[in-house]
Amino acid sequence: MTSTAPHEATRRGDHLLLTTLRTTAPRTTALVLIATASTGAALLLPAVLGHTLDLLIGGHGRDGTTHRWVLLCAALVCVPAVLDALGEFLTATTTARTTALLRRAALGHVLAAGPRATARMTPGDLVTRLVGNAAQAGTAPATVAGTVTAVVGPVGGIVALALLDPWLALVFLAGAPLLVLLLRTFTRASTDSLAGYQRLQGELAGRLMEAVGGARTIAAAGTAARERDRVLEPLPGLSRHGHRMWRVQGRSSAQATALVPLLQIAVLAVAGLELSRGRLSVGDLLAASRYAVLATGVGMLVGHLGALVHGRTAARRLAEVHALPPTVHGTRRLPADGDGTLRLRGVGAERGGRTVLRGVDLVVPGGSTTAVVGRSGTGKSVLAELAGRLADPDAGEITLDGVPLRELAHDELRRQVGYAFARPALLGGTIGGTLAFGSFTPPPEAVVDAARAACADDFVRRLPDGYDTACAAAPLSGGEAQRLGLARAFAHAGRLLILDDATSSLDSVTEARVADALLHDVAARTRLIVAHRLATAERADRVAWLDGGRVRAVGPHAELWRRLPEYRAVFEG
Repeated sequence: MTSTAPHEATRRGDHLLLTTLRTTAPRTTALVLIATASTGAALLLPAVLGHTLDLLIGGHGRDGTTHRWVLLCAALVCVPAVLDALGEFLTATTTARTTALLRRAALGHVLAAGPRATARMTPGDLVTRLVGNAAQAGTAPATVAGTVTAVVGPVGGIVALALLDPWLALVFLAGAPLLVLLLRTFTRASTDSLAGYQRLQGELAGRLMEAVGGARTIAAAGTAARERDRVLEPLPGLSRHGHRMWRVQGRSSAQATALVPLLQIAVLAVAGLELSRGRLSVGDLLAASRYAVLATGVGMLVGHLGALVHGRTAARRLAEVHALPPTVHGTRRLPADGDGTLRLRGVGAERGGRTVLRGVDLVVPGGSTTAVVGRSGTGKSVLAELAGRLADPDAGEITLDGVPLRELAHDELRRQVGYAFARPALLGGTIGGTLAFGSFTPPPEAVVDAARAACADDFVRRLPDGYDTACAAAPLSGGEAQRLGLARAFAHAGRLLILDDATSSLDSVTEARVADALLHDVAARTRLIVAHRLATAERADRVAWLDGGRVRAVGPHAELWRRLPEYRAVFEG
């Protein structure tokens, strides 16, 4: 990372916060006005109280004018309470709306980036950013409004002191630079600590999600203690940053607590001296004591600045999500007479700083089934990912019926290319909704036909509500989940069907039936299958053998088996 990278991330985070504030401008303005009105009433109250006290001391207690001043004092006490209650309600609703907007926008960027999002950030870290950091950044409008008010109160208090007696304001301002220095130091130290804290928090969440996802493997291996230590490894660093934040905040609060009373005492001492000289009345002394309290309220900025630092740092992490490059689609359509020929030219791909595919040239003829085989880690799944444009290659070009995938319109691409995976996500609410889930909704009869082709119709009908059974209420084996994923792909693939180890949990008989359906009952003309089983390679028209990120050979399985011992070793090893 270059030295300008942190500055750029901060700039993007600030831009995101400003955009958020513009979006919520009406509510933020209302919050500022409500808070300012409440502060204005609080600023008027000392002067009104002082004047009322002078009237009472002067023997005007039964005067109608004095009664009006007493009623005004009561009103100035009640009005801020009502405004503060309204402000609390508006703060809560504004924060909720802003958080929802930030989460929706960040989620949109994650989905637009596709698989590359989790290639750059762990799923746990992404969840932390979308949930925790969005909530922290969502408080920004209310915090800005609170900060503005926290400034208005002290400034108004200083002005009021100056109006009572310039010496009162000068005494207070003599100690103001110390408060400013205190706030500046607090902001800098808090920002550094909080950035490290949130980064380690995301790392911890990522490790936890990995452990939860692999709970069965951990239990079977008997490595629970070791995995616990791995998950909690960032905890000491998290603790250091957390303790540092508390130390900074505690030190700043203690310094403010020590400084503020000294300023108040100094103001009261000068006010008492002015009272003894006859330059101030008793009411003025009362007002000066109240204004000194309001003026020293600048110490409350520590809390507001802390909240702003939290929001700003969280916005920086959200801005990194927004910076994920989205997949940009074109406007072209596939030729109506195309046969589904897929062609890869000089395709290269990197994952995690490692070159996975190098100069891959491969043609999958239209109407054929091509199996991609190779040892683990040779790039089979990455090739499948690129072949249907779940991600773009770092080098080279991929075309379908002569049209580069980058130039295809989004709806055309997703209507013509279908995917099935080893561990399909059951989205859609119900079993039927899961099978129909996609860029378009196939008719019910097409969904049922696809389920039959994937050997899923029988067990679906045995569920309590058949195709209307909620996914959460359907206990499915790994093989049954895979068959639902296959059925969904069968129902949506128009021209190209890509199966990434999508039959690994099927028994041999079911796999053979699905393989037969691929040839006779599925609309997709061309099929690209990432295969690990020998039987899958045997049934394919052609086999592409990947080794070391390159295509070593392409041809019928029987031919490759006969003449290439290294190819045979892929299945024998």
